[in-house]
Amino acid sequence: MPRYGFNMLWMFSKRGDRAPLPPDLRQLDFIAKHGFNFIRVPLDYRFWTQGEDYTNPDEGVLSLIDSYLEACRERGLHMSLNIHRAPGYCINNPPEKYCLWTDVIAQDAFTFLWEHFARRYKGVPSESLSFDLLNEPPNPGQRSFTRERHEAVMRRVIVAVRAPDPEREIVLDGVSGGSEAIPELADVGAIHSGRGYSPFTVSHHRAEWVSEPKGGWPEPAYPGGGWDRDKLREHYRPWRETEQKGVRIHIGEFGCYNKTPNTVALAWLTDLLGLWREYRWGYALWNFSGPFGVANHNRPGVAYETMDGFAIDRALWELLLGNRV
Repeated sequence: MPRYGFNMLWMFSKRGDRAPLPPDLRQLDFIAKHGFNFIRVPLDYRFWTQGEDYTNPDEGVLSLIDSYLEACRERGLHMSLNIHRAPGYCINNPPEKYCLWTDVIAQDAFTFLWEHFARRYKGVPSESLSFDLLNEPPNPGQRSFTRERHEAVMRRVIVAVRAPDPEREIVLDGVSGGSEAIPELADVGAIHSGRGYSPFTVSHHRAEWVSEPKGGWPEPAYPGGGWDRDKLREHYRPWRETEQKGVRIHIGEFGCYNKTPNTVALAWLTDLLGLWREYRWGYALWNFSGPFGVANHNRPGVAYETMDGFAIDRALWELLLGNRV
């Protein structure tokens, strides 16, 4: 660390007959050209699994993941492989049949997947590949989740990965949707991955998949609503304290949905990115092209510049470039 880059949604969420996408080589070329070095790839296990037949993955789909890794390595980009939907848990709907925190069948399947990837990619250096075990574990008390159960599951999987692949770099997301630090796992030698979505009423204003707050969505303001740079600093204080235990910190996701006024988005992102630069933390925008991205996000009031065929939000692009260490 630090590593800087983007999330790529090539195999992010299987809905209906949706097929996984091949790597977008044009986007990767552009990203590498401008000195970024990190690609996070969230995965939905349902793309390679039939029903609950968890231990017989579709080799054709897994070979597509191989192509993601090859495309990233060819361009000097580190790829972080993330299970976004695991057997037994996903932060998004629909809920899983089994519960990762209480059901042995889900825990066994989750462990099998990571052990399988560990054997598959044994020999690929951690310079090129990391395993981000589980996207955004829930709030304590939700879906039978407790920190103790989560810790036990993560420790089991780490042991399973390191048995065939002792040097593999492992990433652990914070709990409560990635926002809360996990000092109880400071001793496992993993990178801890935080989020840049606070305040949520700014980052996800009027996002269609989010339940509308009681009383409706407040008009986004930053600074405002009790949030400013000092509040952001306090928000990340537990992460800094965990870092002092010898843990490396990375922000695996951040971004601002395109319904937030552009002046508010830029003011917030300026403070957020500036703080991470001060802390020397790397980060990955969700995503490159799309409603949270730096290209083609369609936020009103943005000055776009065409760069290598991409409509780039120039002001946001300069923030991303200028806040790398």
